[in-house]
Amino acid sequence: MERSKVTFESSGHQLAGVLETPKQGALAYALYAHCFTCGKDNAAAARISRALVALGFAVLRFDFCGLGDSEGDFSETNFTTNINDLVAAADYLRTHHQAPNLLIGHSLGGAAVLKAAPKIPECVGVATIAAPSEANHVAKQFGCDLETIYSVGQADLLLAGRPFTIKRQFLEDIQGYSECKLDDFKGAVLVMHSAADKTVSINEAESIYKAARHPKSFISLDKADHLLSQPKDAQYVAACVSAWGSRFLPETPDSKSH
Repeated sequence: MERSKVTFESSGHQLAGVLETPKQGALAYALYAHCFTCGKDNAAAARISRALVALGFAVLRFDFCGLGDSEGDFSETNFTTNINDLVAAADYLRTHHQAPNLLIGHSLGGAAVLKAAPKIPECVGVATIAAPSEANHVAKQFGCDLETIYSVGQADLLLAGRPFTIKRQFLEDIQGYSECKLDDFKGAVLVMHSAADKTVSINEAESIYKAARHPKSFISLDKADHLLSQPKDAQYVAACVSAWGSRFLPETPDSKSH
């Protein structure tokens, strides 16, 4: 496996990513979107990406604006900027390597890749992992602070044990994504979710599946937790994405050799 750090611009900010590729030609390029407030170095993101590289895919994972090594103020970002960041990442791959055929998103990142996919013409498949069907589902994590955010304009919250400032603009933005509509995407969709997920109900997976066009697939993640904290769950996700995604990839000289 070859690993390189990359940077690209999105809405005036330099975003940081990691591109991992097989030593020999890749079957295809995939773009990975991490979970809400997580980052490219989140355990699940790193494990899934590396497992996919071992299976022949090149994978770019990056920090959304305002997170990790990327520039920007997190409090000024929202779901729309996440979508824009994904499109910018795809533009980087298209310019410097090869446009992504697959988009993979974990949790809110899963909702984001579903919205970004129609803006990336080369994308033939989207895989979601423990994703909500609507972006405004994430507001449930804010609890009683919601009233403060609306009345004062912002609030400081602890999310996954780390402090973040959430502004009213974030809530107003996600309200614009309150319906699971996938009419604009004509590629394949793979929905992966665990019935044991205590953060995002498996009912959300059902909503995504119903909204998606065929070809669409659902795979149960059995007893996996929301963050896929067990390495074996990340390996399973990668194996499923590889087997599923390979069916929809355009043929290239590299793919014929695998």
